[in-house]
Amino acid sequence: MIKVASYNIRKSIGTDRRRLRERIMHILAVLDADVIALQEVDRRFGQRATTLSPDLIVESTGYMPVRFGIREQSLGWHGNVLLVKKGIEVRHQQRIELPAFEPRGAVLADVIIGGATLRIVGMHLGLLGNSRMKQAEAIVAHLEKLENNMPTVIMGDLNQWAENGKSLEAFAKHHDVIPLGPSFHSRRPMLQLDRIITSRDFRLEAAGVHHSALARTGSDHLPVWATLSLQSAEAAA
Repeated sequence: MIKVASYNIRKSIGTDRRRLRERIMHILAVLDADVIALQEVDRRFGQRATTLSPDLIVESTGYMPVRFGIREQSLGWHGNVLLVKKGIEVRHQQRIELPAFEPRGAVLADVIIGGATLRIVGMHLGLLGNSRMKQAEAIVAHLEKLENNMPTVIMGDLNQWAENGKSLEAFAKHHDVIPLGPSFHSRRPMLQLDRIITSRDFRLEAAGVHHSALARTGSDHLPVWATLSLQSAEAAA
């Protein structure tokens, strides 16, 4: 079994307008996923410094951040960060450039969990519908060009609330979009902005939105999660 999660932490600023990194750390620890995709970790301007200390992440949660080596002060790429549990091997990582009027990007890592090699993509798509569609298509095209096909999980904040949105259609052609429920706004969730999407190598065991008093104040988004298993032993090879 593999548990994945995605969480837009809004630069660690909660709905109480306080930036409390320790609160985010506690939420991440409670999620207890093998891999977590975070969005809006780095500040948007200047040196784009991270709002979460890598040392604090390791000490407080037991996760290891995947480093993409973009900027010295940044933890991720355009705010996208992947965290893996200690002991999970990261074999390959790269960033994905996305077309947009505003700075956008995605990150990718190949990881080994329970003997299976999986591909994880974290993303944060744009606010404009046409941009979102092009960004989703760019991610799908990038994955198709990679030499080694493997079971893949794509997750993040799509900024897409409509179920028939073009960005979802782009992913759904060859992937499964997991039904999770509304995750935004955290105080009164009504929109399904945060998504987990998988290749068809997986069987969905359970999925949902993480509701807790702490999560309702930690960010304007709630975390989403899914527990998955591989369809066959061959799919893990």
